Amino acid sequence: MVEAFAELSTPLVADACVRLGMALRIAPAGIRAVVPGHRVAGRVRPARHYGSVDVFLEAFGSAQAGDVLVVDNGGRTDEACVGDLTALEAGASGVAGIVVWGLHRDTPELAGIGLPVFSYGSYPPGPVRVDAQEPEALLSARFGAHQLTRADYVFGDDDGVLFVAADHVEEVLATALRIRATEREQADRVRAGLTLRRQTSFEDYLARRAADPSYTFRRHLRRTGGAIEE
Repeated sequence: MVEAFAELSTPLVADACVRLGMALRIAPAGIRAVVPGHRVAGRVRPARHYGSVDVFLEAFGSAQAGDVLVVDNGGRTDEACVGDLTALEAGASGVAGIVVWGLHRDTPELAGIGLPVFSYGSYPPGPVRVDAQEPEALLSARFGAHQLTRADYVFGDDDGVLFVAADHVEEVLATALRIRATEREQADRVRAGLTLRRQTSFEDYLARRAADPSYTFRRHLRRTGGAIEE
């Protein structure tokens, strides 16, 4: 999965989900890599944060190489829940990255460590609360509107973060690779002087739409073999 995603992007994965008729499971807008250009891909290792780092240490104890720690901190903006020591321990445990529904701190140290960390942004104080940990703390995590478990994969890059069910991830990535190949061919043709309008028979599309208002451009692209919207 990681090797396949190396040739892809989250927009291409999102387009593949749309093409396959799957519901999009996107992290809320604003989740970004601490270091621009960092990417992450791997199976979700969920953890719900309650104010103490112990839940992360417990998660690392059962993590498999290449897992991505997905932290549910409820999208809170009043505390940072991940810092440099957590990132160092994650790397030492074979974890490929950390994705936080919340905030991080220790930004320079995280940049130096190099482990991909995604969050809403930085904030100096850590938590001052310690809430009771639920029995499901390491079984599932919320991230925005989505409930995540070990049965999910997470992908992140400069455009954001999204999640794909493990049962469908191979099909999604294969479809995304095909979309990428089509788009690259289209881009090369535009550079060579053949516009997208000519490639997609846009005048024909306008004529068909005039005769049949239900005829969409997405339907037209599928008929002509193009790929722009998905």
